Amino acid sequence: MLVRPTAVWRETVAREAAALAAGSLDPADAFAVALWPEAMIRETEAVLDLFEDDVTHLVRQPATDRELSAVIEVTVKALNAVNARHGGRAYETGERELLCAYIEHVLDDAGIDVDAFAARHRLTRHEITDRWRTW
Repeated sequence: MLVRPTAVWRETVAREAAALAAGSLDPADAFAVALWPEAMIRETEAVLDLFEDDVTHLVRQPATDRELSAVIEVTVKALNAVNARHGGRAYETGERELLCAYIEHVLDDAGIDVDAFAARHRLTRHEITDRWRTW
């Protein structure tokens, strides 16, 4: 089952909050809320909701590479905006890897041949977001 990055972040925040409440985690060692504030998680979830809806519409008809590129571009630029609203620190290496993998997996799960799409554009599957990504 495909797990959204936001679910991972929210679960980590909850585990950390529980550990803080139980006294088993020193507040100086807490990091999750600073890395993944609720507002950033909600904004990211909204972008991912739209992405999933767009992919659903793509597969109802044979999508062209141009249409698929447009969906990826809109999604990545929306994530860029979330990142910018959070001081450019919303998505660091770990977050970036989870988000990019999630995008690839949603496309795969929808039956889109991501490797073939990437190859037609002289990319690897892991580079399909690079053109627009600033995070």
